[in-house]
Amino acid sequence: MKLRLLPVLTSVIVSSAVLFGGWFLYDSLAMENPLSRIVQEQPGIEQSIINVGSDTVSIEVTPKSDANLREIYNSIVEKGSSIIGNKQVELVVKDTSTPELDRWWSDALFDVAEAMEGKHYTAIPAALEAKKAAFPGLQVSTEMDDQYVYVHLTDGTHHKYKLLPRKAQRIGVWPNE
Repeated sequence: MKLRLLPVLTSVIVSSAVLFGGWFLYDSLAMENPLSRIVQEQPGIEQSIINVGSDTVSIEVTPKSDANLREIYNSIVEKGSSIIGNKQVELVVKDTSTPELDRWWSDALFDVAEAMEGKHYTAIPAALEAKKAAFPGLQVSTEMDDQYVYVHLTDGTHHKYKLLPRKAQRIGVWPNE
């Protein structure tokens, strides 16, 4: 039996176009567009970029100054649950931080990390308030839900947002660990 090259190549090309085209249309029309609509409806978001992966949905947001990330995250997960399914939602926040805010956060990070490691979440606002005197005009707000501890630092014009995961990610050396 001799296979002819032209019909085989034609069928491979057409099959690939149908499969990948269908996958792209499904990904775009059934996943990204409805989820993008849900994210854009959230109050407090200026801009967003959505990337749907095989096991995660990454949503990069640029929040407005009065944004409440806890409410935004919970609303996206709740309204988009039929679209997201059992995928992990990762919220990436683009903020307007300054080197001073970054330096202050790095100074306070040890106390925050210690409270997170020991699961003493009530110590986080107290630790941040205690360090607040080192930065005049700094305002600190913290909130928590079952996924994250949300920290919002502002000096009036610049904002820094941190989402601290309550469930620590496992880090290991061996792939089967």
